[in-house]
Amino acid sequence: MRLFGSAPKFTRRSIGSLIGGSMALGGGSGVAYAAEAEAPGPWIDVRSFGAKGDGKSDDTKAFQSALDAAGERGGAVFVRPGNYMSSELQLRRHTALVGSPSWGYGSPGGSVLRLLNDKASCLLNITGGNGVTIEGLSLEGGQLGQGIHGIFLNKTEQGREEDAFRIERCRVSRFSGCGVRLEKAWCYSIRHSMIGPNGADGVYVQGTDGFYLDNWMSGNRGVGLWLIGDSTTVTANRIEWNRRGNILMNMQETNVTGNYLDRSGTCGLRLVANPKWPNQNLTISGNVIYRSGKLAALDSYDSSHVWLESAQGVTFVGNVLRVERDDNKRGNWSPSYGIICKTLENCVVRDNVMHDGALKQLVLDLGEHGGGFTMGDNPGRLFKVGTAFGS
Repeated sequence: MRLFGSAPKFTRRSIGSLIGGSMALGGGSGVAYAAEAEAPGPWIDVRSFGAKGDGKSDDTKAFQSALDAAGERGGAVFVRPGNYMSSELQLRRHTALVGSPSWGYGSPGGSVLRLLNDKASCLLNITGGNGVTIEGLSLEGGQLGQGIHGIFLNKTEQGREEDAFRIERCRVSRFSGCGVRLEKAWCYSIRHSMIGPNGADGVYVQGTDGFYLDNWMSGNRGVGLWLIGDSTTVTANRIEWNRRGNILMNMQETNVTGNYLDRSGTCGLRLVANPKWPNQNLTISGNVIYRSGKLAALDSYDSSHVWLESAQGVTFVGNVLRVERDDNKRGNWSPSYGIICKTLENCVVRDNVMHDGALKQLVLDLGEHGGGFTMGDNPGRLFKVGTAFGS
């Protein structure tokens, strides 16, 4: 939609003024709006720019030339199935990089783009690439270098324009840094993707207005999903086997609903205390949190399913927590604690089920709460090795 005359550009910040004012098509008072159809840019085949996809040739120049051409016309670059070798690539505004998403959980497939430069900062750089779509690619880092990310947004401030990028049906694996690292992101989505294993976090974000839907975030050496910011939705993801934790949050106005958190190395879900940016106004509900704390010492608070600390206006309701060990019935049983609470104000922790929910203590209340904190009706029992289930 375009605005005629001198009307301001449509952004999330302008929504309030648009709703509050009057809008009309044609005559009458207020600003006139009209939809203006534009012919979409053409599809560009990266092989027409010389890309080989044979797993040996350096296809960096071909890819960047195709991306630059797409940037001139608002087009999309199509990547046929193959193994493409590339250094860092810069995506352009309002373009798409699209491949065939025929990858598996444990291996790449379809349109595979492999990093070949151990000095790069990332494989796909989306900084300045507002309105970008990355879809159907297997991005492979080969554990090259140190701290190299798969997809990287590197901004020092949020800026005046929404990033509005989409990462869809991608596999992002074996990068020495994060699978996806987003600095100062604003208005974006990551959906239907497999992110892991990677050398640091699966996804690390400082940002706002994000959507995480139906992803795997598995086997990362850092955190599966590390969120700092606000206004984010995390729904129907499987976040598992991440060494430093499955979800770490320092968030406001966020909901975490209907996810499966499995075999975290430390605490399954933790609210990180930060006096400058308190956790507040969060809904955490309907999640399964299973066998957390695999690598944690059994006498530490890291051996817990959930650790809620220094938060205001949080509901932790209707979740299921349970002890177990590895898939092969080996390894240690964990965790020691079910729910740990400290320094909460106007928060509700209730109606969670912990049948065989912890080894040592179902709920550990460390106190120091403000007003309005309520906790109760969290039924369950401690798990004991040697019972019919735990033998």
